[in-house]
Amino acid sequence: MHNQIETFKIAVRKFAPFEAAMQYFWDQYCQISGCKLKLELVVMDLHELHARTIAQKGLANGDFDIAHISTDWVLEGYANHDFEVLNPYLNKNIPEGFPRGWSKSLLGLQRFGWEVVGLPFHDGPECFIYRKDLFEDETEKANYLTQFGKALAVPKTWEDFHQVAQFFNRPADNLYGSIFACYPDGHNTVFDFCLQLWTRGGALVDQNGFIKIDTRAAIDGLDFYRKIVNDKTAVHPQSPKFESVAAGNAFMQGEAAMMINWFGFAAMCEVDSNSKVKGKVDVELLPAAEGKKSASLNVYWLYTIGKGSKNKAIAYDFLRFALAEEQDKQLTLAGGIGCRISTWKDQEINEIIPYYHKLEALHEVANMLPQKKNWAEIAAIIDQMVLQAMNTDTPTEDLIKEAQYRINEIDK
Repeated sequence: MHNQIETFKIAVRKFAPFEAAMQYFWDQYCQISGCKLKLELVVMDLHELHARTIAQKGLANGDFDIAHISTDWVLEGYANHDFEVLNPYLNKNIPEGFPRGWSKSLLGLQRFGWEVVGLPFHDGPECFIYRKDLFEDETEKANYLTQFGKALAVPKTWEDFHQVAQFFNRPADNLYGSIFACYPDGHNTVFDFCLQLWTRGGALVDQNGFIKIDTRAAIDGLDFYRKIVNDKTAVHPQSPKFESVAAGNAFMQGEAAMMINWFGFAAMCEVDSNSKVKGKVDVELLPAAEGKKSASLNVYWLYTIGKGSKNKAIAYDFLRFALAEEQDKQLTLAGGIGCRISTWKDQEINEIIPYYHKLEALHEVANMLPQKKNWAEIAAIIDQMVLQAMNTDTPTEDLIKEAQYRINEIDK
């Protein structure tokens, strides 16, 4: 079914701040431009969004004019000609401050040779998010010292993280030590596995570009992960059902002392009117194994224009509007994460979200996932491996060997 010309369809990642921002941008854009098309937001979670835009060719067929696309999928979509190539539009009418207004780390994954197929929409690498009010509380500090014989501090190692999580785990008060997002969607547990691997000095890819997880760092990382997520004395009991948004919401409701999640969920604690932890949150680099460096993961969201869209000129014109400094700032105030350097450094934003300027430091330790056309398939194997680690007693080494074997079958 092709677009009726009177509607303009945007495929949106299901997340209240994204939905609100897109509607607001469109209304503003129509006021300024006189555009008469009616916006239809098609709101989807990750699985459905990938399925309808790329797997079922929704962008290529013109079912959507614009789509939010994760950088995890951009190579697959590019290889399948799902996106409009933006160079002719960029050459004719460049967005304000492009490309220097953005960090280099947000411009690379959507570029193939010279061809650009997406523009940065929402960002915010993985980070360690915690309740500073709890860590700074004199009674908590005294109790921790008595119990463990050392000072309560933001954990720098995973062992300390586990110990602190157990200390703050108080189900009777609806407070848990930590939250993980373990929902099996090919994303959350895969990201967690990569972070465990990288913070132990491991790499996901060998020198020939093949995925190699049959390593000591991977075994140690998966061992730790299966131990902590199953520790009822340390982790929120709903973690197996949470994807990142639900985990972020639970943290915002004051249900945990710490979490590893995207920067955006920390920002949400300061700007969302439902937040119960406003002013009580801070972010830091992730813990790491003893003697190893911290790491982060940079997966970001793009605006893309559908190859089959009947409204390409309007789509690009709208994106130029949405990318401007003012809109990038508005997205941030709505609870998304603006991508412009100007937003990261904005004084008003940093007054509202006092750790916003830390985005630059997180980008410096952020790794990217490997760009492979079949990454979604590889990720599904890793996802299954982590879920088996969580839900069975099969030795970690065996799970990793089996996953490596299956990856080798398709990673050629």
